[in-house]
Amino acid sequence: MRKVVAGVTAALLLAAAGCGGRAAEAAKVRLALDWYPNSNHAGVYEALERGLFEEEGLEVEVYTPADPSTILQTVGAGRDDFGISYQPDVLLARSEGVPVVSVAALVQHPLNSMMALKGSGIDRPGLLKGRKVGITGIPVEERLLETMLEYDGLEVEEVAFVNVGFDLSPALMAGVVDAIVGAYWTHESIQMELEGYEVNVMRIEQWGVPDYYELVLVVSEETLAKRREIVERFVRAFRRGYEAAAADTQGAVTTLVKASPESANEEVERRGIELLAPLWTEGVPRFGWQDAARWESYTAWMKARGLVREGLDASAAFTNEFVAGE
Repeated sequence: MRKVVAGVTAALLLAAAGCGGRAAEAAKVRLALDWYPNSNHAGVYEALERGLFEEEGLEVEVYTPADPSTILQTVGAGRDDFGISYQPDVLLARSEGVPVVSVAALVQHPLNSMMALKGSGIDRPGLLKGRKVGITGIPVEERLLETMLEYDGLEVEEVAFVNVGFDLSPALMAGVVDAIVGAYWTHESIQMELEGYEVNVMRIEQWGVPDYYELVLVVSEETLAKRREIVERFVRAFRRGYEAAAADTQGAVTTLVKASPESANEEVERRGIELLAPLWTEGVPRFGWQDAARWESYTAWMKARGLVREGLDASAAFTNEFVAGE
């Protein structure tokens, strides 16, 4: 699901008019989404719909960049105030000197997964000997696949890696490959099922890959230093939006579809949010919380796989300051 979406832009400007005396004080901020609006962003659109950002004196523009892979660079450079990205990408960016920090986790576990058609009988990585696996070509996803195969007793050389780009689901459904890695078990699995293809899902954290946060809210180090109050207000409204979406998942999808009718697949989103919502707060005291041990373990895995530099400090990549409580 992690795609470069050329030509897709979805902007929603929440005007501060109507906020009474706070309107003149409204601070304008931009939030860049990682992909087109979908159930992962339900809390954002609930916050917009309910005026939660307005209550914090914020005028928020939400949009999807033509190339979402640049979000960490635009946030780090201050061209975007906030962005939704991925824990692995935050670590990769920081390893290259991009000054971004995660201030909240949206999803407490990976959504990335391995999938195979149910009829193939492949329900574990170890059954892929002599088979073809479709990949996107993103290096971190290749390392994920290698880890899963090794964990279940295979040598990497026993499996053929096929770069299918972002056409993962079509390649699997057409039989071009026997399995895929890089698709979300909360999204592509539903899309394929709706097209008549049931799949077996192998969640990567159950096959040797350290648990990590699929989606995180990021800001720049400079924003943290100079606009801390803005971050605090934004995260508070952001969190309340996700809490509202979790309390009424189907209502949240209605809000999402109303805000972005041209991009949201309503049936996929209505089913997907029921899988997603429990992951927003699973095993944590409140929405957004990030565990230091999880950042450390995933960073260690990335170092061992040669993805990031050895001196990378995982503890500097995130903060719980804005979700710790009120």
